[in-house]
Amino acid sequence: MELPRLEGDPRLITETGMAARVAAIVEPVLEGMGYRLVRVRLSGSRASGVTVQIMAERPDGSFKIEDCEAASRALSPVLDVEDPISDAYNLEMSSPGIDRPLVRTGDFDRWAGYETKIEMAVAQAGRKRFRGILLGTDGTGARLRRTDVAADEPADVVLAIGEMAEARLVLTDDLIRETLRRTKAAVRGGDLDGDADPDDDADLDNDMDADDANETGDEEMLVVLRPQTPRPVRAAPAPKTLKPGPKGARPPGGRRPGPTSPGGKFKGPARSGKPRPAR
Repeated sequence: MELPRLEGDPRLITETGMAARVAAIVEPVLEGMGYRLVRVRLSGSRASGVTVQIMAERPDGSFKIEDCEAASRALSPVLDVEDPISDAYNLEMSSPGIDRPLVRTGDFDRWAGYETKIEMAVAQAGRKRFRGILLGTDGTGARLRRTDVAADEPADVVLAIGEMAEARLVLTDDLIRETLRRTKAAVRGGDLDGDADPDDDADLDNDMDADDANETGDEEMLVVLRPQTPRPVRAAPAPKTLKPGPKGARPPGGRRPGPTSPGGKFKGPARSGKPRPAR
């Protein structure tokens, strides 16, 4: 099965803000391990806890649990040293999943024929959201046959990939089946019966029918969670204590301890006198 543009295919849909800082740190590490970064996303808050989700894949689109664990172990110390996030956070390493984001030109070619949702960062023809069937690419644009087209709008459009805020596949039965086919083919090297025929779809179908009843993990996104990264906590300042004043000085409030005030507690005025009779 041909997987177009897997080499030298940079991400055109990228992050902004803090997520972009994290992506700049982790992408070279992942590439050095033979993986490709798909997306970085930050969620949560300081009160509820921050989660840093990093999606990655192999060049053939697969990403097994062993890959998740290896990438998580490699990225954890790098993020601790670079410290791009000041708050404590959980690191979530995952595969792209079935309804995956599309971020490279090759992704739009590779998943041609499947339904896709696209949100533009820059409006085109007065709208930002599009939905339809991918028809591949035209240069740096993605060709889409819209399923949300109005009567007075063209059905086929070309959307600039670099001007997209997000693009992802729509979860359908056909997409689930095709994703499982590709995953199994990648795991078995594209040949299921040892006849060196990587395009043997009949063998792939037979293998899927035999294995699907016993396998459930392929249908879900693989996720590895790293415990929350601690951050130094500043101790609350100790309460200030009043220093004893010089002998004879008046305490706060202008009163001196009376002769019968135990332990320095203020019982009343220092001077006492007989009550005067009322006139």
